[in-house]
Amino acid sequence: MTTSKLLAALLGFAFVAAWIGFGLGYAVLCLVGAAACYAGASYLEGDLDLGELQGRMAAGGGLRQPAAPVAASPRPRARPRVR
Repeated sequence: MTTSKLLAALLGFAFVAAWIGFGLGYAVLCLVGAAACYAGASYLEGDLDLGELQGRMAAGGGLRQPAAPVAASPRPRARPRVR
C-alpha cells in the first residue's frame, strides 16, 4: 500500500538523484514530464475533467490586481504604569 507520504518521499529522492546525476535543468524537465504524464493518465481514467478545469481558470479572472492596503487607525498611546 502506497501512501501519499511514501510517494512524496520517493519523488523527492528521485528528484535529488536526477539533480545530482544530470543537473538541475534536466531534473526539473523530468518533473514537468512526470506531471504531464500524470495529467494525461488522469484524463484517460476520467479523474480530470478539462471542461471543469477551464471553468475554474475562467472564474478566477486571470491576473487580479492586488487589493489596496487598509490604513491602520492610529491607536492612542497607553500611559506608562510606573508609579
